[in-house]
Amino acid sequence: MTEKPYDLIILGSGPGGYVAAIRASQLGLKTAIVERENLGGICLNWGCIPTKALLRSAEVFHNMKHAADYGLAAENISADLDAVVKRSRGVASQLNKGVTGLMKKNKIDVIMGDGKIVEKGKVLVKTDKGDEELTAKNIIIATGARARDLPFAKADGKRIWTYRHAMTPPEMPKKLLVIGSGAIGIEFASFYNDMGADVTVVEMMDRVVPVEDEEISKFLEKSLKKQGMTIMTGAGVKSIETSAKGVKAEIEDSKGKKASHDFSHVIVAVGIQPNVETVGLDELGIEPDERFHIKTDAMCRTNVEGIYAIGDVTGGPWLAHKASHEGVIAVEAIAGGHPHAMDVNNIPGCTYCHPQIASVGLTEAKAKAAGHDVKVGNFPFIGNGKAIALGETEGFIKTVFDAKTGELLGAHMIGAEVTELIQGYTVGKTLETTEAELMNTVFPHPTLSEMMHESVLDAYERVLHM
Repeated sequence: MTEKPYDLIILGSGPGGYVAAIRASQLGLKTAIVERENLGGICLNWGCIPTKALLRSAEVFHNMKHAADYGLAAENISADLDAVVKRSRGVASQLNKGVTGLMKKNKIDVIMGDGKIVEKGKVLVKTDKGDEELTAKNIIIATGARARDLPFAKADGKRIWTYRHAMTPPEMPKKLLVIGSGAIGIEFASFYNDMGADVTVVEMMDRVVPVEDEEISKFLEKSLKKQGMTIMTGAGVKSIETSAKGVKAEIEDSKGKKASHDFSHVIVAVGIQPNVETVGLDELGIEPDERFHIKTDAMCRTNVEGIYAIGDVTGGPWLAHKASHEGVIAVEAIAGGHPHAMDVNNIPGCTYCHPQIASVGLTEAKAKAAGHDVKVGNFPFIGNGKAIALGETEGFIKTVFDAKTGELLGAHMIGAEVTELIQGYTVGKTLETTEAELMNTVFPHPTLSEMMHESVLDAYERVLHM
């Protein structure tokens, strides 16, 4: 067994782990990163990026089918699912190579294998070539999470899929059941619906995308139904039986009525489970929360000195950009700096369904529940010249302010390209912007961003174009 000393060891090379490694190298720390599967982790290889490639193909396909709306002609339109998946995997492969290059550029040692913290400051890695023992004063756990199974619907890759199966499907589903309407469920529902599947979404909460503002949820449900999806909220799947021909699911609707439904395939998207079982937490006494995610403080420290945790293995929101930012915070704290603590209220969330959803900060309901007297602005896409020119008039932008101070409490969007627009409000929240700064900001014309301005103006009864 070989032994290698480092300043920092990172378990996991997802967007939290590899960004932490790069920042550590910049600060002069001798760093090793341990990865058991693919550099870049789930996000880059099986999550954020390749799903967006799939959704882009679906978006182009959707636009081709509506070519006449733009004065164009497109005949005999069809989709090749295998080619769409091949493109998506190519995008993931390209980015995986990019992360590999970044590790070399920053002189970060990459050890491929299963890593376990066997004691404070010591990691044992089981590799194809044998065991390696790594030592370091500080260790970051960035092992991420995996899809959560339903007890009665274990994923088999044939009829019952997780997100990984849905990204490389063995065949095109004809009639698809999606269990769960969070970001993952709704994105795959949107993709397969655009690709021609008959899609049903079952959500146990009383509305789809339940973490979003209620107005956003209602608008999205209406839009998805208009696109041909069946949406069942306040409902639950009670049992699933698979066969060579398909899936039979017993679903209880919001009124308590149970009925059997036939589908060709099922996607289970009911949350995540942290990858903590083989890391060595119990032996070290590292404390988990009630969902078995690792507890951390504002600097990403666990309750054991010298051991940090970032990303999906810790508490929510479970987003790649949160993991990356946590990686920087943890490393700067390790290096003796004084980084700003993470403020989860300033972390934007994006869902790339059709139409897109983006938000940051408090919903209107949560702002009121927190004791704020609020002013709310709302501006529709139909009132924006660029949206009309694009043929994308579906959606709106909503802003929530504290009525007494003018503080921007939250922003919520649904419509074309809102995942690109949300960062404007995120910067504003980070800078503790009030309505005055936003009103006095000049927004370029013609752009979708003008709706952001109008939404702010609407909150204070100064809207111009409605």
